[in-house]
Amino acid sequence: MRVRPLPLAVLALLWAGAAQAQVRSVEVRAPRAFGYFLGDLVRAQVDIVVDAGFSLQAASLPQPGPQAYWLDLRDLRVADLGPEKTSEGEARRVRLFLTYQNFYAALDVRALEIPGFAVTFENVGVHGATTATAQVPAWSFTISPLREVVPPTRENPVDYMRPDGRVAAVDAGPLWWGAGGFASLALLALAGVARDRAWGPFRTRRGRPFGAALAQLRRLRRAPDAEAAYGEALLALHRGLDATDGRRVLADDLPGFLARHPAYRPDAGALGNLLGASRLAFFGPGLAAARAALPWPALEALARRLAAIERAA
Repeated sequence: MRVRPLPLAVLALLWAGAAQAQVRSVEVRAPRAFGYFLGDLVRAQVDIVVDAGFSLQAASLPQPGPQAYWLDLRDLRVADLGPEKTSEGEARRVRLFLTYQNFYAALDVRALEIPGFAVTFENVGVHGATTATAQVPAWSFTISPLREVVPPTRENPVDYMRPDGRVAAVDAGPLWWGAGGFASLALLALAGVARDRAWGPFRTRRGRPFGAALAQLRRLRRAPDAEAAYGEALLALHRGLDATDGRRVLADDLPGFLARHPAYRPDAGALGNLLGASRLAFFGPGLAAARAALPWPALEALARRLAAIERAA
């Protein structure tokens, strides 16, 4: 069978046209093309339109870093703007945001060229993968010198330097007054909290007998005579009970105390143990038996709970 060359040529032309049509357009935009100096950031936006179904290969993008001895690529961001309708059918727009930094120390106004680069797109289908290359063209900008090449001659080299700028004096008076006012408010607030929590000089204030008893227990814990200190701790808590109720409170008076002060009912059992230990210490075998029945840690824990209930009340 003989194959005619003309249809093959037509097919080749159609295939080449289809391959070229994979990348529709490449457009470079920059905010301005002039007015740059040494160290300035130079930004550009590249819009690439490809056929629908193609996706950008991230490995083909230029890597941030030196691009020339005078040019660094500082940042590169990619935005896929998705499909869009064109006169040639469905397409996809990909936008690149490029940020370069210029390190060229120009002695006169000069045009510099940022080199172009190529990026690859890929379309994966049932019959395999198809790639297309988009060539981003080089583009230029104009850089200006920071100073004159040959400045006017001066006798004194110091004259080449500009004088220091003048800064108006700042009146610190209002700042100090404001700081003092806020410090005074903070001290007042701290005093209120200390009074409410029975801290420092407010430990023995009127209306906080259990707070005073707790402070005394903490002092007695460091006493050299442990048994004598334990007896004084029992008496301190008894005085707290008496001052809270306004009368002497013995073991038989505990139900009436709880009826008049219901906030302490959750600790009824511990208060009963306290009164029982007092009976053992002062009317029974002695302090050793009382300490065995109600050890010091339990006594101090009871004092802390009673002081907390007192503050909450």
